[in-house]
Amino acid sequence: MFAPKLFTCLQDYSKEKFISDCIAGVIVGVVAIPLAIAFAIASGVSPDKGLLTAVIAGFLISVLGGSRVQIGGPTGAFVVIVYGIVQKHGVDGLIIATLMAGILLVIMGVAKLGTAVKFIPHSVIVGFTSGIAVIIFSSQVKDFLGLSIDKVPAEFVEKWRIFIEHIGTLNPDALMLGLLTVLIIVISPKISQKIPGALIALVSVSALTAFFHLPVETIGSRFGELPHSLPTPHFPLIGLTTIRELFQPAVTIALLGAVESLLSAIVADGMIGARHRSNTELIAQGVGNIASALFGGIPATGAIARTVTNIKNGGRSPVAGIVHSVTVLLIMLFLGGLIKYVPLACLAGILVVVAYHMSEWRSFCELLLWSRGGAMVLLSTFLLTVFVDLNAAIEVGVVLAAFIFMKRMSEATNIKVVAKEFADDDKGEDRPLSTFAIPNGVEIYEINGPLFFGAANRFDEIDRQVSQKPKVRVLRFRDVPLIDSTGMHALKGFYDKCKRERIHMIITGLHVQPLNEMVKSNLYDLIGEANVFSSMKEALVRAEELLKVK
Repeated sequence: MFAPKLFTCLQDYSKEKFISDCIAGVIVGVVAIPLAIAFAIASGVSPDKGLLTAVIAGFLISVLGGSRVQIGGPTGAFVVIVYGIVQKHGVDGLIIATLMAGILLVIMGVAKLGTAVKFIPHSVIVGFTSGIAVIIFSSQVKDFLGLSIDKVPAEFVEKWRIFIEHIGTLNPDALMLGLLTVLIIVISPKISQKIPGALIALVSVSALTAFFHLPVETIGSRFGELPHSLPTPHFPLIGLTTIRELFQPAVTIALLGAVESLLSAIVADGMIGARHRSNTELIAQGVGNIASALFGGIPATGAIARTVTNIKNGGRSPVAGIVHSVTVLLIMLFLGGLIKYVPLACLAGILVVVAYHMSEWRSFCELLLWSRGGAMVLLSTFLLTVFVDLNAAIEVGVVLAAFIFMKRMSEATNIKVVAKEFADDDKGEDRPLSTFAIPNGVEIYEINGPLFFGAANRFDEIDRQVSQKPKVRVLRFRDVPLIDSTGMHALKGFYDKCKRERIHMIITGLHVQPLNEMVKSNLYDLIGEANVFSSMKEALVRAEELLKVK
C-alpha cells in the first residue's frame, strides 16, 4: 500500500542517472518559479506562498510518492477554490482546509482508493477544467490590461461588469507587456525546446520593465519584499464550526488533488514506460499538503506540465523532483530580491497561456458532439463551475453522470418471454445451434444485462404483459453478470408472487456473483437446489417433471 518509488529507484541508481536527474531538476525548478508565483497571486495570497508550496510539498511528494517522475506543487486547478476560501475565511481558513484535505488524501490512500478516482467521468473532468480555465483567464484581465480597480469581485458576471466599467483606465504599457509575454511563450518552442518560454518571458519582460522604468505594477509594489528564509510551522486554532464550514471545500481540494496527481502520473507512465503506485501517490500528496499548510503554503498536487518538462529533460527518478524543490528554495533564499521586479502583467500573460492550455477546447468540442448525455454533463459542470462554484459543479456533474449511466444500463437490461420454441447456442462458437421445444405451461424468461435497481421493475412489467399464467417459469441468468440488493429484492418479490399463484420457478445459468447473492439472501434455499441448473436442457427436463406432478 505504501512503497515510495524513491527507494525502488535507488536500488539500481548510478552516477549517470544522478547527473541526468540533477539537470532535469534544476530546469524544472527554474520553470516552477514563475508558475508558483502566478498561481499564488491568482489564488489571492502572496507570491511566497506559492514558492513555499513548491519547496515543501514538492519535496515530500517526490520523496514519498508512487511515481518516478511526478513533480508536485501549486497548479491552476486549485486557483478557483483557494481564492474562494481566502475571500471568505482568510489565510487561516485556507490553512485549515488544506490540512483537512491532506488528511483526507492520506485516508484515501490508506483505504486503497487510488484506482477509484478513475471512475470520475471524463466529461466531468473536462467540464470543471474548462470552467477553471475561464475563471483563471477572467482573474487575470485586471493585471493584463493594467486596470485601476481597488477590489475585483469574486462573482463571474459582476467581475466582467466591473472590467467593462473601468476599461477607460487601461494601461497601454501593461497591455504591451502582457501581449509580449504571450508572444514569447508561443514562439519560444519554435526556437528552443530546452529553455521554457515562461522563463524567457519572465526574465526579458522584467528586464524591459526595469530598464525603461515602465509605470506598471510589479510584485514588489503590491506585495513588498519576499522573505529570505523559511517560516516556522504555524498551526491555527481549529473549532468545530470552522471544520463544518470548511469540510466541503476540503473535500473538493482532496478530490481535485487526487484526480490531478493520478492523471499526471498516468501521463508520465505512458511517456517513460513505467507504472506508478496510486495509493502511495495519494498518501504522499496528503503528507505534502499537510506540511505545506503548516508552513503557510497552498494546496499542491502533481503538475502535468512540470512533470512533462522533467521527463523531456532526462529526469527518471524522484531525485529530479527533490532537486527541483531545492532549486526553488535556493532561488527564493538568495535571488528573491530580484523577483520583486517582475511585472504583474507578465504573470497575467503566463496565466493566460496556462488557461488556454487548461481549457481543453478540442476535447470540449468533441464531447459536445459525441452524445447528448455526455454533452449535458459537460455543459452542466462547466456552467456551474463558472457561474456558481466548483463544489456544486463536481457534485452535480458526478450525480448527473451517474443517473445517465444508470438510465443507459437499465435500457440495456431487458427480459423477454419465450413460450413455444427456443434456439440456443450455449455460447459456444463451434457448437451447432440447438432448438428446444418448450412444453405447454412452461415460460422461459430470458434476462440480458445486470439486474440492478435501475432495471428491477422489469419483472412486474413483463408479468403484466402475459395474459395466460404458466405452470412453470424458467429464469435464464446466463447473460446476467451481477445483481444488486434492489434487483434481489425484486427477484424475491417475483418468487413470492409465483408461489402465491402456484407457479414453480426454475433458475438456470447463474454466474458466481448472482449465485452468491441468492445464497446470502436465502432465495437459493427457497427455490431449492433441485430447481437450479447450469444448462437449459436440464432445466426443461425438470420443468416436464413438475408438469407431471401438477
